[in-house]
Amino acid sequence: QVQLVESGGGLVQAGGSLRLSCVASGRIWSINTMGWYRQAPGKQRELVATITSGGITNYADSVKGRFTISGDIAKRTVSLQMNSLEPEDTAVYYCNAAVRESGYTRVANNYWGQGTQVTVSS
Repeated sequence: QVQLVESGGGLVQAGGSLRLSCVASGRIWSINTMGWYRQAPGKQRELVATITSGGITNYADSVKGRFTISGDIAKRTVSLQMNSLEPEDTAVYYCNAAVRESGYTRVANNYWGQGTQVTVSS
């Protein structure tokens, strides 16, 4: 099994900053991508940002220019620096990793953290 542990959520005023971190552990042969998703009340879970083992990043349009994803996939860590936060960013943020658990397969399984609450007050 694979475990993802997030940290860094909290309450911040609009315009403020927060940094989320995630560490993966367990049965890991390699990680293809790590990233962050979020789910606001009454809404579907949506992509925030991802980073591949090659360092290629991808962002949701709504966070481009405000959020920065960084990570050391080889060390199984990923972080999300969130600046200029807006009330619309309020959500539970989930760490995600696409993990190969064996060198005998190219299949990568998706794993999720337990989520961390980010609340932005206006």
